[in-house]
Amino acid sequence: MNERHVMTSTTGLIDRYQDYRVRRWLVQEQRTAGMLKSWRPQRRRRLLVIGVTVALVGLAVAGVLCAFDLQVVPIAVAMVSLLLFLPTWTMLRIASGGQDHAPEQMLDEWEIAERNKARSVGLALTQSLTMPGLFFLIWTSAIDPGADAYRTAYAGGLMVLAAVMAGGCAPAMIIGWTRPDPEPEP
Repeated sequence: MNERHVMTSTTGLIDRYQDYRVRRWLVQEQRTAGMLKSWRPQRRRRLLVIGVTVALVGLAVAGVLCAFDLQVVPIAVAMVSLLLFLPTWTMLRIASGGQDHAPEQMLDEWEIAERNKARSVGLALTQSLTMPGLFFLIWTSAIDPGADAYRTAYAGGLMVLAAVMAGGCAPAMIIGWTRPDPEPEP
C-alpha cells in the first residue's frame, strides 16, 4: 500500500510538471510568435546555425590557444565568441519555433520523431566532442604535473564548455537547418 502511494504521488508530480511545461511553452510561443519573421525561412535560419557554429568553434579555439599560454588572446577570442553566440542562439531558438525543447503534447508525430533524432545526434556530439578536452586535462596533469594549473584548467574548461554547448545546441541547430520553410500565412 505504501508503494502505491509513492508511485501515485510521483506520477502526479510528473504530470503536474508536464502541465507546467506546456503552459510555460504556450506563453513563450505566444510571446515570440510575431518576432523575427524575416529569419524564419530556412535560408536565414541556416545563417543563424552557421553563426552559432562559428561562435562555438571560436570558444573551443580559445581553449586551445589558452593551452599554448597566449596571454590575452584566448580571453579576447572567448569573449567575442560568447558575444556572437548569445544573440545568434537566441534568434535561432525563436526563428525555429522552439521545436527542440517543446513538450511532446505540442508536437505532431513527425515533429517528435525529428526532435528525438536531433536530440540523439546532440547526445552523440556531446560525448565525442567532450573527449578531447577531457583527455587534454587528464594527460596534461599526468604527463606534466608541473604545468600551470590555472592555464590547464582554463584551457580544458573552455574546450569542454564548447563541447557541452555544441551538444546542447545541436538539436535546435539541426531542426533549424533541416526544417522546411514555414507555410505562408493567409
